[in-house]
Amino acid sequence: MTRCFSFVAAQDSYYRYCFKRAGLKSSTTNLGDGTIMHCWIPKMHNPSIPTLLLIHGFGANAMWQFNGLIPHFMSTFNVYVPDLLFFGESYTTRAERSESFQAQCVMSLMEAQNVAKMDVFGLSYGGFVAYSMAAQFKGRVGRVALGCAGVCFEEKDAGSMEVCKVTTAEEAVSILLPQTPEKAREMVRLSFYKPPPSMPSCFLWDFIETVFFPQKNQEGE
Repeated sequence: MTRCFSFVAAQDSYYRYCFKRAGLKSSTTNLGDGTIMHCWIPKMHNPSIPTLLLIHGFGANAMWQFNGLIPHFMSTFNVYVPDLLFFGESYTTRAERSESFQAQCVMSLMEAQNVAKMDVFGLSYGGFVAYSMAAQFKGRVGRVALGCAGVCFEEKDAGSMEVCKVTTAEEAVSILLPQTPEKAREMVRLSFYKPPPSMPSCFLWDFIETVFFPQKNQEGE
């Protein structure tokens, strides 16, 4: 879809500016075996204060989900904010797709940054990754906080609440990775307590092409 201006790309640039202004810098690490991890790291790591790792959820890169929080943590922690694999600028050619593999890659990234121990906050899908990190690397992960992550959610718990039930992986993908404005509205309706009253299709197309499928958009240019 051809466009002369992208609001979402402009917002992305603004978030990038905010992260840099807060004291972070963009860093890309090659973990080998076709795996590249992007992370926002401190411009100068302070060994006298603890490290906080912020792990984003499904649907966008780290900047979109943590921009408002960064300034509140910078004076207390060394803040690291990675893009999980297949989000933002992180990717792999390997076949693994589990949260366990995500956790291993994030820890390898932190090892490359010479960070020995860290506290971790995981949001939504990032909560599963944070939980997996804590389970796999008990000596290196300190405090763990999870937000909106049903790590211990069981099938019996679904009876007391309204949940979205899907029957196939393809159906789940169509909701979590919407390719049309209609599917994007469905995702927002299912995931927001108070969905926005208006979501113009032009904005949703922009978001889909810029955030969900940036490679496809670049190939068409």
